Amino acid sequence: MSYEVMNRKMLIFSAPSGGGKTTIVKAVLKQFPELAFSVSTTSRPQRPNEINGVDYYFISTEEFRKKIANEEFIEWQEVYPGIYYGTLKSELERIWALGKNPVFDIDVKGALNLKNIFQSESLTIFIQPPSLQILEQRLRNRGTETEESLARRLGKAAYELTFATYFDAVIVNDQLQQAIQEAIHLVADFLHSI
Repeated sequence: MSYEVMNRKMLIFSAPSGGGKTTIVKAVLKQFPELAFSVSTTSRPQRPNEINGVDYYFISTEEFRKKIANEEFIEWQEVYPGIYYGTLKSELERIWALGKNPVFDIDVKGALNLKNIFQSESLTIFIQPPSLQILEQRLRNRGTETEESLARRLGKAAYELTFATYFDAVIVNDQLQQAIQEAIHLVADFLHSI
């Protein structure tokens, strides 16, 4: 299947961890029944509150690497050493078979890789925290981070923020409801454009 010539639309959201992306994506999905969430595949361990096949497809690092070798991914990244994330071609086929358009919630490099493949058929939206200090506070408030993992996430966030200008739109998530409304407006314009 040639993914470059598919006449489909897709929405690609990205943000540093703690930026509010997942909350915004869920609000967008509720607003537009023609959209479906693209479930990413990862080799990281499943967290207690996560459901395999809903939050992610959880597979071993070895299985992930086999799928890379078999060219089963449309895009993939080694986000942290030994921790892979990617989008299976079969996931896009599943969504398209439902007659829906996919919504991605992925890291910046994966987002830009998809944009490079799908170009005008995609809208990339970067959710930006108001500042790294506010992002740090949000991550601390989650209560899920060690000091080491927090430092790693903040370092990665600073790096990811340098990619914001490559996205079609940037939403600063200072006030969540305002950011959600801005996302819904951008998505509506994109979906209803020719």
